[in-house]
Amino acid sequence: MNLEYFIAKRLITAKDYKSSISAPIIKIAISAIAIGIIMMMVSVATGIGLQKKIRDKVSAFNGQIIISNYDNNNSEVTLVPISKKQDFYPNFKSVPEVTHIQAIASKAGIIRTENAFEGIVFKGVGADYDWNNIKEYIVEGKLPDFSKEINEDVIVSRFLANRLNLKLGDQFNTFFIKEEQGKLPNSRRFKIVGIFNSGFQDFDATYIIGDIRHIQRINKWNEDQIGAFEVFVNDFNEIKSVGNLVYEKTSSTLDTETIVEKYSYIFDWLQLFDFNIIVILAVMILVATINMVVALLVLILERTQMIGILKSMGANNWSVRKIFLYNAFYLILRGLFWGNLIGISILLIQQQFGIVQLNPENYYVNQAPVYLNWIYILLLNILTVTVCFLVLLIPSYIITKISPVKAIRFD
Repeated sequence: MNLEYFIAKRLITAKDYKSSISAPIIKIAISAIAIGIIMMMVSVATGIGLQKKIRDKVSAFNGQIIISNYDNNNSEVTLVPISKKQDFYPNFKSVPEVTHIQAIASKAGIIRTENAFEGIVFKGVGADYDWNNIKEYIVEGKLPDFSKEINEDVIVSRFLANRLNLKLGDQFNTFFIKEEQGKLPNSRRFKIVGIFNSGFQDFDATYIIGDIRHIQRINKWNEDQIGAFEVFVNDFNEIKSVGNLVYEKTSSTLDTETIVEKYSYIFDWLQLFDFNIIVILAVMILVATINMVVALLVLILERTQMIGILKSMGANNWSVRKIFLYNAFYLILRGLFWGNLIGISILLIQQQFGIVQLNPENYYVNQAPVYLNWIYILLLNILTVTVCFLVLLIPSYIITKISPVKAIRFD
């Protein structure tokens, strides 16, 4: 029989336990542990969720690595075409980390309706375009099919549709200015077959997606001439090293740029979340351990006579300390139980119903995303237990200074 555990269990289940002086302090300590684990779980799940959601969203509409021509063009519009006849297309065999590569082109234009007009960038895509990346952002209609004959189907953002008073099934004229001066612009009439809402304001306010063959005809390109390649990799965390490898494996006339470099202001902002999460974890664990230290000290003072009796009967200091550490461990587990129960419930509710809404102009998403990872939750619990238990070894050292004679007389 584990004597220390037996005594600790009797102390916990004693009838006078809940009515003792330490009862309210113990409740506060349990609540601190529960609130701490809730705050840590929510901060980690929403912080990582927001990072992942924004990262995936930017990747979906721009690719993860962009291969294009070297030129002085800083805009999103393609000026000089490149050939699709590349060693790395359609399969980038020399870089196994690449999962997909697709050809795109873009051209600036103006949408003109009866009551409004808007400057846009027409993003042309072809049969190799992976629509699975943006399927979740389609809020109305369907995805276009560019695998057969050239067609006028396009998808536009809800933002542009509202500004131009357009709806699903409407047709509109778009004018593309020619590079040669003095020539009339090219006109194309497109039909809206789908409306998307990415929440990424820079993209929603600018782009419409249609058939790349329209741009090829307007620019008088050949069928194998495109504007750029969008590359996707299997592990976004390795995008920098893969980007360098892609650069080495492509022609010297081509440039590569990762979306981390292209949208550095977004990813620099996202990195701040890592610091915020660490600060929250540190503060919550600190608060929880302070409360547990206070609770343990009160328990020791409340049971001073018991400590004296045990010592007088031959119990060593470590045995007595173990009794109170078992007691403290029980309190930590109670706090973790309620904290996990409430915290996971909150995250599941947010994940299913999206109760907490965000301003997409500031956060690029409409609602607080949740990334539930059971390994992270387990690690948070282990971290909390470990830190609290190690810190509690310090106040339990007070037991070694208690004299049996004085403790028995203690009142």
